[in-house]
Amino acid sequence: MSRNGASKILLVEDTPTLARSYIQFLRNEPYEVHHEELGRPALEHIERHRPDAILLDLKLPDMDGMDILRHVQDVDPDLPVIVITAHGSVQTAVTAMQAGAADFIVKPFNADRLKVTLKNALERTELLDIVNTYRDEIDKDGFEGFVGGALVMQAVYRIVEAAAPSKATVFITGESGTGKEVCAEAIKNRSPRRNGPFIAINCAAIPHDLMESEIFGHVKGAFTGALGEREGAAAMANGGTLFLDEVCEMDLDLQAKLLRFIQTETFRKVGASVTEKVDVRLICATNKDPMAEVKAGRFREDLYYRLHVIPLHLPPLRDRDDDIVKIARVFLAKFAEQEKRKFRDFDPAAAAVLMSYEWPGNVRELQNVVQNTVVLHDGEHVTPDMLPPPLSLVTPSVPLSQIPPAADPGIASPAVAAGPRPSDVKSLSAEIRPLAAVEREYIEAAITRCDGNIRTAAALLGIAPQTIYRKRSAWEEEDAAAAQAG
Repeated sequence: MSRNGASKILLVEDTPTLARSYIQFLRNEPYEVHHEELGRPALEHIERHRPDAILLDLKLPDMDGMDILRHVQDVDPDLPVIVITAHGSVQTAVTAMQAGAADFIVKPFNADRLKVTLKNALERTELLDIVNTYRDEIDKDGFEGFVGGALVMQAVYRIVEAAAPSKATVFITGESGTGKEVCAEAIKNRSPRRNGPFIAINCAAIPHDLMESEIFGHVKGAFTGALGEREGAAAMANGGTLFLDEVCEMDLDLQAKLLRFIQTETFRKVGASVTEKVDVRLICATNKDPMAEVKAGRFREDLYYRLHVIPLHLPPLRDRDDDIVKIARVFLAKFAEQEKRKFRDFDPAAAAVLMSYEWPGNVRELQNVVQNTVVLHDGEHVTPDMLPPPLSLVTPSVPLSQIPPAADPGIASPAVAAGPRPSDVKSLSAEIRPLAAVEREYIEAAITRCDGNIRTAAALLGIAPQTIYRKRSAWEEEDAAAAQAG
């Protein structure tokens, strides 16, 4: 970002007239746009003046734009590259996305499309920086209404934590039963709107001809059966959060009205002539692939880009490792108390069955299975023969050694054991080195082993490349300060 706070944008476009048009599109935006016509000068500019985002035409006279994209991915994979491609070259754009592009725009495009795409890419990068900065501050055993600390869920928790303070729209995707509404409530609970209303609408559960009234309300006599005036979800969510679940089920006419609502934060009740204004934070969710719905013509592309500011994908339960047993234990305790049963835990064999099953219905299916078991049986431990079909037919494929142990509050944690006596600390300091020093050596050794490729080293270390860049920058400052002090 430049000194005046404007984001630095590198535009790589070999056609001067198009480049001037794109620069004109962005003239009133908080951006400093630098233009290069050729690929090699663009690479030099990236090395010397790290931009905040790149608009990249793939067809350049001196080199293939894909080579520039690959170079950016090698040196800084968090730098967003928006690919510009010609109409009819969507497959090329898909290839670019697979290679690491943040997004793509198909020529010809208008100013609004360019502004929205660029704004979304920059906001995702800003959130990623926040995520990397605070990644270690998330509770490892659960988060808001979620249970479990699998690695795939840690990424979800970090995005929720980073996105919550913003008003940007969050688009949650994931299979049915993965907890999309729980995720939406977590975002609300971590946001400045935590004390405001949370209004949820399931777009798949309401008839299409009533959906507009559900969202925006209606006046008396607006349609047959409208016997009085009714507030819609948008008005009820004023000052809070509006959650639209299964938004891809909304019909196209209402999608147009939703788009206008997002752009202006104003709406009209069905049958009314007065426009109302509200302040809401919008969160959407779907169990479908929204881009596939766009390509099929069932979901407006302009609405997709308005909603898809912060994408958040919830992983299926089968990918959450031992979270399956942790979640099952929470349900077991809840239903055992509710049904007055003696159940305390799953025996290892039953837990292995739970971890070996695919869970097509995800957390919702797991909840139903545990409730069924508790209602129909009793005992201190759930055994495999108590589990209902199809789990009763599952052959465990998970070793019993991988079953997470049950938490027992009666056992003291080794972490609270007494520390060394003061007389021993001095001798221990020769054996125990500062963690920061060990971490630096380990990271630098990993980079050396990967022939200087930070992206590969980061992947093997299980951290974001941006984390390494940030740490190396801090180390350089520390070394410089130490050299001056010396």
